[in-house]
Amino acid sequence: MVVGKQRTALLAGFIGNVVEWYDFALYGYMAGILAVLFFPEQSKTAGLIATYGIFAAGFLMRPLGSAVFGWLGDTIGRSRTMMISVIMMVVPTVFLGVLPTHETIGIWAPVLLVIIRLVQGLSVGGEFSSSVTYLVETAEDGRRGYAGSWANTGSMVGMLLGAGAAALLTGLLTADEVNSWGWRIPFLLGGLIGGVAIFLRRNLPQSQHFKRHDRKRPKTSPLIQAFTTNRLEMIQASLFASAYGVLFYIPLVYLPEWLHDQTGMERHQALQINTGGTLLLLLLIPVSGWLGDRFIRRTHFIAGAMLCSALLAIPLYTWLLEDGIWGAIIVQTIMVVILAVPLGSAPAMFVELFPPADRLSGYSVSYNLGLGVIGGATPMFATWLIDVSGFTVAPAGMLVVGSLLAFAVMLWMKDRSREPLR
Repeated sequence: MVVGKQRTALLAGFIGNVVEWYDFALYGYMAGILAVLFFPEQSKTAGLIATYGIFAAGFLMRPLGSAVFGWLGDTIGRSRTMMISVIMMVVPTVFLGVLPTHETIGIWAPVLLVIIRLVQGLSVGGEFSSSVTYLVETAEDGRRGYAGSWANTGSMVGMLLGAGAAALLTGLLTADEVNSWGWRIPFLLGGLIGGVAIFLRRNLPQSQHFKRHDRKRPKTSPLIQAFTTNRLEMIQASLFASAYGVLFYIPLVYLPEWLHDQTGMERHQALQINTGGTLLLLLLIPVSGWLGDRFIRRTHFIAGAMLCSALLAIPLYTWLLEDGIWGAIIVQTIMVVILAVPLGSAPAMFVELFPPADRLSGYSVSYNLGLGVIGGATPMFATWLIDVSGFTVAPAGMLVVGSLLAFAVMLWMKDRSREPLR
């Protein structure tokens, strides 16, 4: 692929993930407002639970989406699948921005909200793995890690934009203005960003790897092939993705709430530290992908980071209990540096693990089962573990277990980072 088209492919993969995670995260940040508008007849707590329940339903759709989009990507092609997935996120987001509330259409408002979230969850299940596969397959052999890392960079940018849009909205408008019309603005803005993603993806060429395997594609469904012929790769990918989910959600999603609950730190301070860590992560993810391409094999690089995580998790959390804001900043920085390694290098590693005939099916299903299901339940399980065990640093124990599991899988998995992509 020529340089200009490679840059377009990189940008298309990046912005698609910005859109997906902006839209998906924005719902979580706006849950308290949506609860009032779509579930007004319930108590405040019941309405919030219902709203978050719909958010969780979106996550539960991810494994189904991974199967559907994995099969599509292995049969009709990666670029076409990427277009379908982003449209399935953008259109429901615009619908949500113009959706009548309970006051206008009664029970149909929450019903339509559920449908919108389920469609978006289905889309999220296919977008990330589809774009990573396309980015890695269209990259030069010595740049696969760097290319794949931009999908995770896009995800982080989308989450930050979602948080920023929600914060800006509630900061500039009064509560009445937000509840009346202002809440619609961030969702409609997501539609505009999505329009850019659709424009960039409209003429993406097919991956040459897909074209080669498509001419001699076996009659067996790629999903069946992933679970039979390549079940070893599926087991390895699922185990690593599960550990990877724990390592992502505890330091990057759960830590601010833990700091507030267990150390008494003001929530806004904990969130500011977390935001600073996420910004640093944006810079480090492509660097990690590049390092895995140039200096150290991907599985070795990730294994080293996982060993560091296992050794440092409990000391770092103990330090958090004893120190204040500066301690939290230093610990968050160390965790982000470690986390940047799998976020930057793992996307290409997943793609290299599977053969082209069922690459997207195997990657998509294993990744979403691990990160979407196990990872998504991690904050809830960490809270429960603290409660039943009485150990404040129980989440650090989860990090140790997850890190050791990821370390073991990296030693088990064959590294193909220096070989031509199959």
